[in-house]
Amino acid sequence: MKPTLALAAAALAFAAPVSAQTEAAAAAPAPMDKVSYFIGSQIGGNIANNFKQQGIEVDLENFLQAVRDKFEGKPSKFTEQELTAAMESFEKMMQSKQADLEKEQMAKAGEVKAAGSKFLAENGKREGVVTTASGLQYEVLKKGDGAKPVATDKVNVHYHGTLLNGKVFDSSVERNMPITFGVQEVIKGWTEALQLMSVGSKFKLYIPSSLAYGDTGAGPDIGPGETLIFEVELLGIEK
Repeated sequence: MKPTLALAAAALAFAAPVSAQTEAAAAAPAPMDKVSYFIGSQIGGNIANNFKQQGIEVDLENFLQAVRDKFEGKPSKFTEQELTAAMESFEKMMQSKQADLEKEQMAKAGEVKAAGSKFLAENGKREGVVTTASGLQYEVLKKGDGAKPVATDKVNVHYHGTLLNGKVFDSSVERNMPITFGVQEVIKGWTEALQLMSVGSKFKLYIPSSLAYGDTGAGPDIGPGETLIFEVELLGIEK
């Protein structure tokens, strides 16, 4: 989303529902000082968060003056040509910052992938660890005697996911809440592994980034290029 569009979206996000009032309460005069402050805090909070997420250091004095000028119907402090030129320059700056960030992420992903490849190379030598043609590694922690799911099935599983450093990024086990999903609705490493498992079995999966979230990562906990480790227990199949 371009910065200008993102800012507009942030302002529109203020449109939140307000609880219904009784007729008596509605008839009472509203304390507009507090109402105005509330509205300003909501819009200001949304815009401030948006600025922070995009790394924008706004000139607060000019920002507030523009708001006041609009409310009071005053002419713009700057000409339309000046504002257009400024926004074109700003968008080029933001595009450059984004390109630099992507380069940084790619470099970091390369380092993390190298560490993952080294780990998998050693891990694959351990007794009981199976490496498939795709690069997925797994070991059987508990054998099951039930059916194996196919790609079109839904499965019910318990799982515990960690990074190579042992940090837990997601765990249905810790939440004590198994999850149900389609075999093809997850990362490639899971889709492959689930079809190797029988109901009742428990596998430990070692998933290279190419079969997980690649060079983009996922959220704040899974960075670019991360190799993931899961303990997965297949509880059931839903046709």
